[in-house]
Amino acid sequence: MEIWINPACSKCRAALELLDAEQVGYTVRHYLEDPPTEAELGEVLGRLGLEPWDITRLGETVAADLGMDSWPRTHESRDRWIAALAANPILIQRPIITVDETTATVARSPEAVRAAIRSD
Repeated sequence: MEIWINPACSKCRAALELLDAEQVGYTVRHYLEDPPTEAELGEVLGRLGLEPWDITRLGETVAADLGMDSWPRTHESRDRWIAALAANPILIQRPIITVDETTATVARSPEAVRAAIRSD
């Protein structure tokens, strides 16, 4: 199990506290310092069952600077979104827990963290 976090994020800290309380083994990836590649993002999106726009933090300044609100949300534009996330990892929702080779979750709530623990 790996968790992508921003240490400044309260939801990330809460997820780590819950994982620790449940004594779950995990590794931490500080995704702002060690950003995922486009290929990794594509793989994680497949595990999440989501599209890149589903995990994009559109409230970030860089999203506004890129005009992402107006980007099409289509299969043809998917690679553009993934490239933007890889180039600007601050745009990625957090925390993301990759449970195994097929499962991942955006763990923004205690319930989502517990669901990830149960699927491990």
